[in-house]
Amino acid sequence: MLFDVLLFCQVDWYLKMRFLHAADLHIDSPLRGLDRYEGAPVDDVRGATHRAFENLITTALRERVDLVVIGGDLYDGDWPDHNTGLFFIKGVTQLAEEGIPVAIVRGNHDAASKLTKSLRLPRNVYLLADAKPETVVLDQIGVAIHGQSFVTPAVLDDLASAYPAPIPDCFNIGLLHTSLNGRPGHDNYAPTTLSILQGKGYDYWALGHVHAAEIVSREPWVVYPGNTQGRKISESGAKGCSLLSVENGTVLEHQAIALDVMRWETLSLDIAALPDLDALLDAATVGIRGRLVQAEGRTLAIRVRIAGNGPLHRMLAIQPETVEQQLRSAAIEASNAQVWIEKVELTTRPQLDLDRIAERDDPLGLLVRELRGLAADDAAQNIVAEAAIRDLLQKLPLELREGPHALRLDAPDVLAELLSEVEGELIARLSREGATS
Repeated sequence: MLFDVLLFCQVDWYLKMRFLHAADLHIDSPLRGLDRYEGAPVDDVRGATHRAFENLITTALRERVDLVVIGGDLYDGDWPDHNTGLFFIKGVTQLAEEGIPVAIVRGNHDAASKLTKSLRLPRNVYLLADAKPETVVLDQIGVAIHGQSFVTPAVLDDLASAYPAPIPDCFNIGLLHTSLNGRPGHDNYAPTTLSILQGKGYDYWALGHVHAAEIVSREPWVVYPGNTQGRKISESGAKGCSLLSVENGTVLEHQAIALDVMRWETLSLDIAALPDLDALLDAATVGIRGRLVQAEGRTLAIRVRIAGNGPLHRMLAIQPETVEQQLRSAAIEASNAQVWIEKVELTTRPQLDLDRIAERDDPLGLLVRELRGLAADDAAQNIVAEAAIRDLLQKLPLELREGPHALRLDAPDVLAELLSEVEGELIARLSREGATS
């Protein structure tokens, strides 16, 4: 078998080929952060990851693709029962009936050591080995797929560096679950670099693990398709897979295909121009309807962020629960119960004339002048950072003090932004204007 792989593909290069690249399906994963309440679209949310997988199968059949590749985390973990595996087999069997092969690597969530249950896979499904890199050659479409599954959830080695040389006269795909050189919000598993991937000489790298879609490179193509269904507010926007068109060994077209059935979004409202609660609800209604149009009828989970300063602040501060329920009621009415208000964030402030306060000859006026002077004096900021922030930084976890995602609270631009936020908030708390507005 290995000897045959090392020869060449039995296909002429006039062939046109199309394939789907998906990753991070997380079948059976629950959606997170949704508080149940009367009128919320509970039924639409239940089984969202299942329905996104069904959309993947439907898309493959509709587009008449020649191949489907999945870059890891097909499942969210060990199956609660065999129904999870049966659901997957039902889907890929539909592809088998049309002669569409499926190639898969396991990722950190569905690593070999995590899955205690298994079912025999249909003949059109190729699950690549976890002991070492494996190559699968599909002669009928002139494709060679190279990949290695995760054997344990935390793979810290550079798997890609050991991937084999490309197969001559094939369209070579590297299938890999990886963080590359690190991505925010994702554990640094199977780390590697773009230069290592480019050095392999493959035509396309089908990556998984990162839930945000990203075209890392076009020479060669290195792509994260993102996950197929957003599961929490940090996974907002359209989610799906990539559709690739290939001719004569060259990718001619990349198209993002939405598969999600429920979409996460944020709606930001500023109370500066909103005199009362009715105005706030009207603005929320307009925003919700606009996002429904953009989502093309999908159910939405929306986080409403209300900020700014104005006369409405006092009511929001005194009756936050009432405001939240009013917003949920408005969402039900505006969307015919297609929108779930995931959370309401209130960061409003009372309406203050800080310039006028700065002119006052009292402690508040002195405080505003001192804060503004500090914001304009880099040297003074450094002193503050040295004296006040040093101890705070030492108490932070190591990953927040060092590395690419460290919090730079002592950076001049960060300090300036913090001082700007502190000015209004501090004066609002101390000023009688803030207390009575």
